[in-house]
Amino acid sequence: MIHHVQLACPPGGEDAARAFYTGVLGWAELPKPPLLAARGGCWFAVPGGGELHVGVEADFRPARKAHPAFVADVAALAGVLIAAGSPVRWADPAEIPGRPRFHTDDPHGNRLEFLAR
Repeated sequence: MIHHVQLACPPGGEDAARAFYTGVLGWAELPKPPLLAARGGCWFAVPGGGELHVGVEADFRPARKAHPAFVADVAALAGVLIAAGSPVRWADPAEIPGRPRFHTDDPHGNRLEFLAR
């Protein structure tokens, strides 16, 4: 089991991350331990288990190829993301038969994948 996955954001990018991960996806923000909170960034609880940590990088570049993949109700989530103005790029169903999936980007350009149970 994976405890957490970390993505990066630019300095000052925490509010945009919160608006997306909590505001759009509905993931609860987790408190960071005080010594780690001083470094910036934010943590989120992933529904179904695990955490997503967003850390601050001074020389930030988004992860455009490497990405975490999360299990979700992809039809419902795609609608939520589209309504929020986020891109939804459906994958070719022949790639993983029986497992609909799509990619989107967080507000910092990091690639995310969501796939059906």
